[in-house]
Formats: sequence, C-alpha cells, structure tokens
Amino acid sequence: MEDDVVRRMPVHEVGMPLEALSVDELQDRIEILKAEIARLETAIETKNASRNAADAVFKF
Repeated sequence: MEDDVVRRMPVHEVGMPLEALSVDELQDRIEILKAEIARLETAIETKNASRNAADAVFKF
C-alpha cells in the first residue's frame, strides 16, 4: 500500500527558512534550482531565436 503513495518533489520557496532542512535536503534544493535555471535559460534562448527569425523576415 505504501508503494502506491506518490512522492512529490520538494518545493523550494525563495526566502524560506532553512534551519530545519538537512544538508541532503539543501543539496536537493540546489539541484532543483539549477534545473530551473537551465529551464529558464532554454526558454530565453528559444524566445530570442524566434524574435531573431522574425526580425530577419521583416528586414528589407
């Protein structure tokens, strides 16, 4: 029955108290934040590429 429980990823909120977290939990949050930064950078690159392509089409 315990195997049926879905484990949720820990949520990190900027500014949250860190005193109650273990070193492992802090490291997990660092990895979560690094992954989020990479995701945001990819989104920026995609948007910039789209804008550059549109600019190229409309330049005469």
